[in-house]
Amino acid sequence: MAVYTDVPPEELSRFVGGYDIGETVSCHGIAEGVENSNFLLRTTRADFILTLYERRVNPHELPWFLGLMQYLAGQGLSCPRPVADRAAATLGTLAGRPAAITTFLHGAWPRDIETFHCEAVGAAMARLHLDGAGYTAERRNSMGPAAWPPLLDACRASGDQVQHGLVAELDDALAFVGPSWPGQGAHPALPRGQIHGDLFPDNVFFIDGRVSGLIDFYFACTDWFAYDLAIALNAWCFDAHVAFCPDRARAMVRGYESVRPLGAEERAALPVLATGAAVRFLLTRLYDWINTPPDALVTPKNPLDYLGRLRFFRALTTPPEWL
Repeated sequence: MAVYTDVPPEELSRFVGGYDIGETVSCHGIAEGVENSNFLLRTTRADFILTLYERRVNPHELPWFLGLMQYLAGQGLSCPRPVADRAAATLGTLAGRPAAITTFLHGAWPRDIETFHCEAVGAAMARLHLDGAGYTAERRNSMGPAAWPPLLDACRASGDQVQHGLVAELDDALAFVGPSWPGQGAHPALPRGQIHGDLFPDNVFFIDGRVSGLIDFYFACTDWFAYDLAIALNAWCFDAHVAFCPDRARAMVRGYESVRPLGAEERAALPVLATGAAVRFLLTRLYDWINTPPDALVTPKNPLDYLGRLRFFRALTTPPEWL
């Protein structure tokens, strides 16, 4: 259940009253997501999403995230559009938390992933990369390679309780990824811009087989475009047994290149970028697995789902056929 903060009815009424969106009909918690408290807010005019920002989101960075969504929506990308209150502000305070209201997107995320989903996601990601070019404010990737060694250090004492030898394997992966990362040493920098940074299946809505919306931009940042693709390859292209699905990967790359062709250097960097993406999500899941209290409202995700992904991408020594 992704509701960390309850909202008293009288506070909600005052908050919604500051917007020109009608009167509150209902407000129910949304039992998905792990970072913030999300509610389906129904008013006499329309449905909206109310978000209270809780955990990893730096409140000082919220204007950047909301501004990016506002900009992308203005470019025609289907994503939540922040709603401004009567004072023209898109960020307020509710129940002691920073809070925002965004438009509601119709659709559902795919529980059973097929190749057409992957192709559509690749194309939607490439459109996001191109559409974001005019949003020139930059945000450093707070979950990029510089964040991974401290995360591992925070898990070092308990990591092997999750799986024997896990800490040593992660140390080895970091020793490989760090010097091989684009922009390090002789490795060239890559095309960069605004990326989503978390384009997992539950952040992509579909209607009738087509992408109807992209949500949850709170890990968005300014980074290599190909890294965004590498994250999605991890998220979409393995089955329930953590076996790689090359048909999904081919479809995703094909969809991406139908909008924005990859350069040769981007293709060459994808295996190490995908290895790094596996490390990143293994580490954040490992940290949550170790540090989430047993009585917490959110069940942490199994970090070992990403160990198989890490091993697969780490083992690629030649350009894979799906590229």
